[in-house]
Amino acid sequence: MNHRVEALLREFRARFGSRGAVRVFQAPGRVNLIGEHTDYNGGFVFPGAIDRSILVAVRRNSKKVLNLRSINFPGAVTVPLDEIEYEVRHGWANYPKGVARMLQNQGYELVGMDMVFEGDIPLGGGLSSSAAMEVATCTAMASIAGVRLPRKSVPLIAQRAENEFIGMKCGIMDQFISTFGKKNHALFLDCRTLEFEHIPLDDPDYRIVISNTKKKHELVNSEYNARREQCERGVRILARHVPGVRQLRDITSQVFRKYRLELMPLIRKRCEHVIYENERVLEAKKCLTAGDLPKFGKLMDQSHVSLRDLYEVSCPELDAMVDFAHEVPGVLGSRMTGGGFGGCTVSLVHKDHTDEFVTQVSEKYRRRFNIEPEIYVCRLENGAREISL
Repeated sequence: MNHRVEALLREFRARFGSRGAVRVFQAPGRVNLIGEHTDYNGGFVFPGAIDRSILVAVRRNSKKVLNLRSINFPGAVTVPLDEIEYEVRHGWANYPKGVARMLQNQGYELVGMDMVFEGDIPLGGGLSSSAAMEVATCTAMASIAGVRLPRKSVPLIAQRAENEFIGMKCGIMDQFISTFGKKNHALFLDCRTLEFEHIPLDDPDYRIVISNTKKKHELVNSEYNARREQCERGVRILARHVPGVRQLRDITSQVFRKYRLELMPLIRKRCEHVIYENERVLEAKKCLTAGDLPKFGKLMDQSHVSLRDLYEVSCPELDAMVDFAHEVPGVLGSRMTGGGFGGCTVSLVHKDHTDEFVTQVSEKYRRRFNIEPEIYVCRLENGAREISL
């Protein structure tokens, strides 16, 4: 981390000068172990914050403007605090702009800031670089402006920026885990109540391995929002038969089996995935609490099959990566993670086979798709925080 912070500070001073104290904030990306496309249906998820993150160096300026720069992207964006609007040409900078807009809409008074961002989360890999940027921005802006912002408000404001400013109708999971992650723990989250529990995932014999297919997904332009609408249509139909239903979270598999034929085939498939995925997450929590990693791995496998066949958000690259993972000894489970249509898989691998995993899966994937994947063993880390300089 130190070399990244040092490089970030050098860039900041080169851009904005060395006068005045600079502060640095960090927010991690995430890997979701199980519970995909359940969050916006009011359900359960089981993510962990990873050791890939977004950093932001920030200093208050004397003008009511945001000066936004990035080490990872060219160009610079300057925008007055009272003239924040979404602009396609601003690209990545729309994320911090959106957070500033939502903070102000909530009645928080901001100050002008100079900000330089840097990240090592793979872009388009489904590890939530956008949510990490939003959470890092929200944490930094509130602190610099002296705003008393309850910690639980951070993911909510970040999510609103994504939903209302960017136009991506995501759930709360990504922003929540980026805020509340805990080292060597996964986080069980009820996306309706926002009640959560940290569950240890620190078995010394197993590692979490992330495999990036290098096929980027553009969720805003994909069928993500269409899936959400399909689920909502299913809820409206099921609510005619089951009183009190507000979200798919309210439907058990037993009730679903009774009324499933009321749904047209496509809507039925979408609902079936979400309803059974919620039950898999609840079972996964029991497994992890009991230290039953083999059963946890089987649930990961079931989740991938459901995402592939029922929710139809996988792709040939993700399916191949999962298949290749299972050809390596010591793999308990493997699945796509994130919104789908590209991005990454997550696998639970015995420590004695991680090197073999990286070598074999990389070679087979490269031969199949002529693409060099990125595979790395990750650690579960803490959520958003200020870095002591």
